[in-house]
Amino acid sequence: MKITKTKIEGLLIIEPQVFGDERGFFVETYNKKKYQEAGINPPAGGEFVQDNLSKSSKGVLRGLHFQKPPFAQGKLAQVITGKVLDVAVDIRHGSPTFGEWVSVELSEENKKQFWLPAGFAHGFVSLEDNTIFNYKCTNFYALESEDAIAWDDKDLNVDWQLEKYGIVEPIVSEKDQKNPAFKEIDSDFIYKN
Repeated sequence: MKITKTKIEGLLIIEPQVFGDERGFFVETYNKKKYQEAGINPPAGGEFVQDNLSKSSKGVLRGLHFQKPPFAQGKLAQVITGKVLDVAVDIRHGSPTFGEWVSVELSEENKKQFWLPAGFAHGFVSLEDNTIFNYKCTNFYALESEDAIAWDDKDLNVDWQLEKYGIVEPIVSEKDQKNPAFKEIDSDFIYKN
């Protein structure tokens, strides 16, 4: 397993070892001991408690979502089939990278994973039809804790690379079209070095 640190502390790109031959492939997508040794630790020694799966057409953009404490979630994201551009935005007050973002292409081919600890807003755009996106969560979904940021926030200026992938206009849910601007969110996350 190869772990790559990003420009934002805490965000990690994981490349699991893939064993392939003419029959197909095998990959271990999660091993609690190995991932904890690599620094991928749910809070307070906890563990992943919920898995989520979505299917999206090309151009579907979901995000930028997060849950506030005490229901904050860390996420281990991967693509089962298809391809996405996955995005994480640092919303931890006091962080030297507060308001900055990182993106990574996750695909069926590269089998990369993206670890986002609590304190990040998360979103992705599907780059192929029939993309199946999966992520493990360190806390349960809680409607009362749900929050989001506008995907097209001018201050964040996230490069979703839409033109590169031939997406003229992303498909965004009615709910996500109403997300507030970054400077309007009430983030309870505090950076701890």
